[in-house]
Amino acid sequence: MSLSIRTLVPAILIACFAIFTSAFADDDLQMPTLFAELPDQCPTPDGMAVSPDGMLVVACPNYADQTQPACLIRISELGQVEHWVDVPVHEETGVACPMGICFGPEGELYVVDNQGWSGTEEGQFKGRILKLVIEDGEIQEMQVVAKGMEHPNGIRYRDGKLYVTQSMMSKVRRHWSGLLVSGVYRFPADETNIEVQNTLNDANLILWTITKNRDCQYGLDGLAFDKAGDLFLGNFGDGTILKATFDENNDVETCDVWAADPEQMRTTDGIGFDEVGNLYVADFSENAIAVVRPDGTVERMAQSPDCDGSDGGLDQPGEPIVFAGRLIVTCFDIVTGPDKVNTGHDRPFTITSLELVE
Repeated sequence: MSLSIRTLVPAILIACFAIFTSAFADDDLQMPTLFAELPDQCPTPDGMAVSPDGMLVVACPNYADQTQPACLIRISELGQVEHWVDVPVHEETGVACPMGICFGPEGELYVVDNQGWSGTEEGQFKGRILKLVIEDGEIQEMQVVAKGMEHPNGIRYRDGKLYVTQSMMSKVRRHWSGLLVSGVYRFPADETNIEVQNTLNDANLILWTITKNRDCQYGLDGLAFDKAGDLFLGNFGDGTILKATFDENNDVETCDVWAADPEQMRTTDGIGFDEVGNLYVADFSENAIAVVRPDGTVERMAQSPDCDGSDGGLDQPGEPIVFAGRLIVTCFDIVTGPDKVNTGHDRPFTITSLELVE
């Protein structure tokens, strides 16, 4: 089944109508190379995490073909792909939609199940945060940490807590400006069945923001901690990186725009740090990858025209991660629109590779 943008995402995402101009031939940009070609069971790869045994785990929500069970795959440093497990479906919607993933200290895997991306009305407020214990390719235990979320997206584990972005909070769109509200939730990793109401009164909501770009109303998406424990967030529609700091009680002390350069970075999907503090950003709409230096300077490091990814081209990059000494990037390749370089979903289904910046 081929899903159009109208059935794939909430109507608010369709409204991203910025005019884009991109120069694809730039001698200063890297040429990405193909890291792995995925099987037919993985048409839309998204979130990634490195497992304790050194394998790259990729979440495949399979929005492009939901006849394929949403699954997790494992990839070796040489790009060899193997199916790991199917993600348990929601008992009411009958599907699973794994996006962001992260590992906990005991090897447990936390999964964002973004039911809101399924394009169905019944999935709008059915998003879950799952804890999976997986051994020998079998799920031994599953717990629901939180449920009832409208549009959960990225996830990170830190000090016994799960930090989760919620990219759209339509119930609080009564902000005086009329702009989209999105936020960050923090859940104790050992709790279960936390009920989320998707309002500013939620006890687990630690910060919220608005997306100022009226032409692209999509909010907080990727997130990452630096070595100092500060939290960095990508506001997708604004194309900005925010930095949140915490006080001695672990409450948010400040949250401000840290990096922005619309000429070098127009949208911010998944983000991730390398060992020396460079932050890599998937510029989803521009088929590009940007790097933000530790001083906040933004540079575009790679960009591709509309392509099928067969030669390693960035076919709508969704998330970057450092793995095996390189930057590995999933190609989501499904969302289209006037502001997107990508014009359609096509084979092959790919993950690409770039060199880390110096």
